[in-house]
Amino acid sequence: MFGDLSGMMDKLKQAQQKVEETKQRLNSVLIDESGADGKLKVTVTANREIRAINIDDSLLQDNEELEDYLILTLNKALKRAGEINEQEMAIAAKSGMPNIPGMDMFK
Repeated sequence: MFGDLSGMMDKLKQAQQKVEETKQRLNSVLIDESGADGKLKVTVTANREIRAINIDDSLLQDNEELEDYLILTLNKALKRAGEINEQEMAIAAKSGMPNIPGMDMFK
């Protein structure tokens, strides 16, 4: 009915391994985002981990302004990271999936 069951299981294991490898690779994909006319810079990984925050001294005078810029800039960076992450993980999952009739959800 489904063909070679052990072959499908091997393909599923390969798909899982490919997803894990992609997760590891995404730790090295860095996304830089700037805000406040370049006075605030953040770097995040494609796995949505913050790696660096650089703040110009002029922003340290106003806590409220700094908080606003941090929120806006981090959200932009995390959104871009999430988009990259989702695309790469979908590709990894799709490439290793066995061809099971009726299971074309990744198209």
